[in-house]
Amino acid sequence: MGTGRRVFLKGAAAAALAGAAGPRPAAASPAAGGRGAVEDRRRAVVVGTRFGGAVTALRLARAGVDVLVLERGVRWPVAPDADVFPRLFRQDRRASWLTPGPVFTGSPPAVWRPYTGVVERVRGIGMDVICGAGIGGGSLVYHGMTVRPTEAAFTACMPGVLDYAAFERDYYRRVSAVLRPAPVPDDVLAHPRYRAARQFADEVTDAGLTPYRVPLPLDWEWVRRELRGELRPSYSTGDVILGANNGGKRTVDVTYLAAAEATGRVEVAPLHVVRDVSRDPAGRWVVHTDRIATDGRVRERRRIVTDALFLAAGSAGTTRLLVKARAKDLVPDLPDAVGTRWGNNGDRIFSWTPLGDSPGRLQGGPACVGVRDNSTPEDPLTLIHGPIPFPVDLGTTSLIGFGVVEPRGRFVYDPLRDDAVLHWSQAYDADLTRRIGARLRGIVGGSLAEDLRNPLLDTTLFHTTTYHPLGGATIGTVCDPFGRVLGQRGLYVNDGALIPGSTGAANPSMTIAALAERNMDAVVARDVGTVF
Repeated sequence: MGTGRRVFLKGAAAAALAGAAGPRPAAASPAAGGRGAVEDRRRAVVVGTRFGGAVTALRLARAGVDVLVLERGVRWPVAPDADVFPRLFRQDRRASWLTPGPVFTGSPPAVWRPYTGVVERVRGIGMDVICGAGIGGGSLVYHGMTVRPTEAAFTACMPGVLDYAAFERDYYRRVSAVLRPAPVPDDVLAHPRYRAARQFADEVTDAGLTPYRVPLPLDWEWVRRELRGELRPSYSTGDVILGANNGGKRTVDVTYLAAAEATGRVEVAPLHVVRDVSRDPAGRWVVHTDRIATDGRVRERRRIVTDALFLAAGSAGTTRLLVKARAKDLVPDLPDAVGTRWGNNGDRIFSWTPLGDSPGRLQGGPACVGVRDNSTPEDPLTLIHGPIPFPVDLGTTSLIGFGVVEPRGRFVYDPLRDDAVLHWSQAYDADLTRRIGARLRGIVGGSLAEDLRNPLLDTTLFHTTTYHPLGGATIGTVCDPFGRVLGQRGLYVNDGALIPGSTGAANPSMTIAALAERNMDAVVARDVGTVF
């Protein structure tokens, strides 16, 4: 804990925060009047440092616009052989956003003083959302699956105004040029620590399918260094869900956002929690923000006035701000559809226990081997092995499924919590869950006897969460084709809230970044110098 605490203080000094998340201090919302708030005037403000926010900041800066970026969490300065992030099975206060214990169901019990840790669990009704907290957002804690959907899958679930050919020709290529995703090399996959990944690949082959090596934004030489014993393991044990403790992962903070800051036009403000957004009588945007300490105490209230406000706090953060603004009439005439058309990207996680053939402990990762089932082109499935850093051999591992889900979830304002709460039912994705489970059983089982030897357990039934929230301010219902909020000059959404529920049986990060690039082409060309 001592070493971790020193890292925290160093990170907080460099830190930056954003989003509408985290427990609210006892003090009243700044939108209730804002008395005592420090006022600041800015040309453009971006809320969030995830993919959408970082792309937005970079593109605005390159267009000559000075930008203030608000991020709720701290900067996590990864270095070789670092101890920046906690381990999944040795968690401490770095693990959770302002809660006194772990956020993951089944974590070893622990109690600690609340801290602005790296993961938040946004509680909903029927579904919770797992969000990264810190500069780089979810890219800090994702495995890094940088996957493009097929054209049929993209067309089946993305807004109709989006042209897949343009994404393939341009926007996906831009993202690839920055993240440089690469599949697991042969020598790494052959290492004994990657037994579980090879085991699933063999099952895929035996089922008559072709294994898929997942592109990851990772310099695999860092993994080799771990395997040679030169660095303490993180990637090579699959211990990345609370952050990767070595360099080499091309997260948002060291790619898009670093480039944005290097322009000299972007200021990233740490430990700034956006509580509300409103529109003043002059039509300007007001961002009601708490600058907090790392224990959550409010140090200062800021009232930031801007001509252009870009919400990029992730689907959960952006949507909650908009739902609150509509319910409290902070922004008159917001579209009725705010908060709707939300989905979990069809996420499902199963545990797989091949009896008599254990996947072993400390399973090599990140998630690098899977299979893409496009036998039904408009309704595909992607199934990927998810390594687990078990400290002892428990004989099990995890398998992750993605599919196309109907966006039937919605966020509803709760005045007692002064927050918008997600409402979801497992009935909404029950058919998809059955399809994922059946396809997995067809791969690792196939007969009753094999099913008994290779039991699968749908762990999402007990840990009903998603890491990939999408929707709540979708194109065509809340926003125009480029993320401008309908009827609200100078208000933009540029993150996963624009996407209704799914990104075509694929991890959504690449599509979110590509969509942000596309949107900013239009904003830079038409709005910079006119709207703001």
